[in-house]
Amino acid sequence: MLAACLSAGSPAVADIYKYVDPDGVIHLTNVPTDDRVRYELLIREKRVLFRPGTDIKKYDHIIDRASEKYRVDPALIKAVIKAESNFNHRAVSPVGARGLMQLMPKTASSLNVADSFHPENNIEGGVRYLRYLLNLFNGNLPLAVAAYNAGEGAVSRYQNTIPPYPETQTYVRRVLDFYRQYRQIN
Repeated sequence: MLAACLSAGSPAVADIYKYVDPDGVIHLTNVPTDDRVRYELLIREKRVLFRPGTDIKKYDHIIDRASEKYRVDPALIKAVIKAESNFNHRAVSPVGARGLMQLMPKTASSLNVADSFHPENNIEGGVRYLRYLLNLFNGNLPLAVAAYNAGEGAVSRYQNTIPPYPETQTYVRRVLDFYRQYRQIN
């Protein structure tokens, strides 16, 4: 059984939240999306930096070029890629974000990224956008990361704080955790 689990590729694990509605029905989710509901964290995903078969150095040459060009720490770029796609250049999210840095089609178009699945184009566009957000939020890393996830408008709407969306708050924690880990190994 253990061997089957280990060889099954990337397991689908995530934080699990619950809330009880007014009728007493218990709802469980890994993506709390309703801002009107108070979710309770039941299970926290164990953050695993390396999954078997994931080559975290595969895109280092592209990451290093983009890092130097846009003055963004390569460990941060890797952390975003890890959180967004787990280094899968063919990843597509349920809302349509694509590639390593999960660029939405409209964002990719505005960044002149013609093919979001092309690793070099995707990283170039994603890092350029990350640099823009870092500048916009005066180098405040948690706010820039929150804006990468929820959009710059959401961060501005909440007066330059991390929006109270559980998904975004979890995302910021994950990226910053990965960032600390990647900085230690570089």
